[in-house]
Amino acid sequence: MIRNDWTIAEVEQIYNTPLMELIYRAATVHREYNDTGEVQVCTLLSIKTGGCSEDCAYCPQAARYNTGVNVQALMKKEEVLEYARKAKEAGSTRFCMGAAWREVRNNRDFDHVLDMVKGVNEMGMEVCCTLGMLTEEQAHKLAEAGLYAYNHNLDTSAEYYGDIITTRTYDDRLQTLDNVRKAGVSVCCGGIVGLGETHEDRIKMLHTLATLPEHPESVPVNALVPVKGTPLEHNAKVNVWEMVKMIATARILMPKAMVRLSAGRTSMSIADQTLCFMAGANSIFAGEKLLTTPNPTFEEDMQMFQMLGLKPREAFKNEKEMV
Repeated sequence: MIRNDWTIAEVEQIYNTPLMELIYRAATVHREYNDTGEVQVCTLLSIKTGGCSEDCAYCPQAARYNTGVNVQALMKKEEVLEYARKAKEAGSTRFCMGAAWREVRNNRDFDHVLDMVKGVNEMGMEVCCTLGMLTEEQAHKLAEAGLYAYNHNLDTSAEYYGDIITTRTYDDRLQTLDNVRKAGVSVCCGGIVGLGETHEDRIKMLHTLATLPEHPESVPVNALVPVKGTPLEHNAKVNVWEMVKMIATARILMPKAMVRLSAGRTSMSIADQTLCFMAGANSIFAGEKLLTTPNPTFEEDMQMFQMLGLKPREAFKNEKEMV
């Protein structure tokens, strides 16, 4: 049963289930609500890189950190559409465009992004954007242009959030998610493991996601990729079992969501990733870069899919099934 009334105690109990039992339970829920033989393949492109005014402690694109990321202006529509075409040919069905902005401003750059959204949508791909904070009016404009999903992660618990970001509040994040919902755009929202948070913080973040009025359609679970020059550059690598635990708990709490195994896959073996798929992950980012950090290539992922007997999920599958 799909629930939005989980208690913290219930989430904690699930999260702390012995690992083998947790994976079995999550796999059972996954099989009940999803096709376990398919994985959504998404591509993420940085359409405007670096120079961001935010102070997210993990992010190499923050202007205040010296990380070696060169500031690049907004890409041209033709360049973006060429990337989207190549991604589609390689097997991606969702194309996400990320801009290193604190918030969307009503200017020519936003008009150009709206044109990009229209162009990618016309190619038959699910279009996603992650552009920072968004007003309800801006969300409606993106929806009218053909936006399918909007990504805006919570990152961590409300309690730990201020240790990672001070330039906007947790409520700002939740307000953007609400604005996206009101515009009829699907929500992509998850978090990052390895920021220095406690297990309690992870439980609270999952509880927040699972008790939203509607579950996010996509829940990215990221492992921190420490970048030199950021405040978290010396954080320890995330253990695969921590990722499995997060993915399995998310799958049980939000049975129909696409749970995305996101950042950090380059340090995972195929066996590690297989455990994550068994625990309920059914979405990945493919392509050599996630904004500015490394990621496995399309070829590596397709070889893994072939080995595991997985196939890419088709675009707009939910909508086609409703017809």
